[in-house]
Parts: sequence; structure tokens; C-alpha cells
Amino acid sequence: MPNSTIKSAFWRGLRDGSPFLVVGAPFALLFGVVATENGLDILHVMSFSILVIAGAAQFTAVSLMDENAPTIIVLLTSLAVNLRMTMYSASLVPYLGKAPLWQRATVSYLLVDQGYSVSISEYEKRPKMSVPERFAYFAGTMTLLTPVWYIFTFVGAKVGSEIPPAFALDFAVPITFLAMVAPMLRTAAHVAAAVVSIILSLLLGFMPAGTGLLVAAFAAMIVGAQIEVWMKRNAT
Repeated sequence: MPNSTIKSAFWRGLRDGSPFLVVGAPFALLFGVVATENGLDILHVMSFSILVIAGAAQFTAVSLMDENAPTIIVLLTSLAVNLRMTMYSASLVPYLGKAPLWQRATVSYLLVDQGYSVSISEYEKRPKMSVPERFAYFAGTMTLLTPVWYIFTFVGAKVGSEIPPAFALDFAVPITFLAMVAPMLRTAAHVAAAVVSIILSLLLGFMPAGTGLLVAAFAAMIVGAQIEVWMKRNAT
């Protein structure tokens, strides 16, 4: 495989992932602020972001910890929020399953919504990409996002209390997920799962310690999977 081809895939990934910096930086900044406001010191905040590297799960865990939720509830709810990563991983196997172990391990660690959403779209648009090209593209999408996540988490943890409320950093959370989810609602199964998760999350908001999110997440996955099965049966 010519190095020029792999390099071009990397630079495309870098280009396609860079727009997410606009919301990724304030997202990380907000986590640093929220985590320190909830009693975590700088070491815990940075360990959280480096080891977990999953914004939605991190926010979920911190908010539940602030409500003094039992540890098992914190773990289970965070796990439910991140179960989508198993589906991401499964969908990447046809494209990256033959990559060397160290590359698959790298993708596993860096697998976040932003990198996945642009990578899977690229792989579907360019089915003739080689495995090295696909890995290079994915690496490109995360080359800027990853250090920005670390750096701005640190900044938020260190100077968060001095950031004026007028900056409204919390805009980054819904904007980030809208930007990622909307283009991916391409089938009836995707739409049904999204609708079920939204409705149940709202209806079950009364449940303690965020357990309603657990129910909504599992129900949405079941509905989406069942519709996928039904669609495949009808197509044959």
C-alpha cells in the first residue's frame, strides 16, 4: 500500500474530524468545571478523562455521584450510557477487523462518538479503502480531538470557577450529540430507537438516581434490534 495513499486517508480524517473541535473543547471544559464543583481533585478529574475518555458516561457518573447514588447505580448507569460503544465496535469489525492487534486496541481506546460517526460514514462512501487506509483515516479523526479533550478538561478543572456563567458552556453537550446523531438516523430502526429512548427518558425521569436512563437505553436497543430483524426478514 503506497504511503501517499495512507497519508491522504489520514489527512482526510484530520480534516473531517476537526469541525468537532468547536464543540469538543467547551464539552471538555464543562466536564472539568462540573467535576471539580462536585468535589473531584485535579488528579481524579484527569484520570477520569484519560482512562474513561467518554464524555456522556463521565457526566452521568459525576451527576449521580453528586446525588449520592449507590456505587452500583453509578457503574450500571454509566455502563448503559456507554453500551452504544459495543454496537459501534461491532459495526467497525467488517472494516477494521483484520487490522493488527495494536491498531484495534488503539481504535478501542479512542472510540468516541465523533470519530466513529465520521469514520463509518467514510467507510460506507469508500468501500474500496484498504484496512491501513481505514485505520489511518480513523487515527486522523482523533489526532486533534484527543489532546483537546485532555487539555480542556485540565483547563476547566483548574480555572472553571473563574469562567463567567454568561459563557453558557453547557451548550456544547446537546449541540455535540445533535451533530453526531442526526446524520446517522438513516433507517427506521435508528429512528425508532431514538424516539423510544427520548420518550422513555422523559417519562421515567421520576425514577431515582438516573435509573430511568437504564430502562430507556435497554428498551431503545431492543426496539431497534427487533425492527432490524423484521426489516431483514421482509427483505428476503
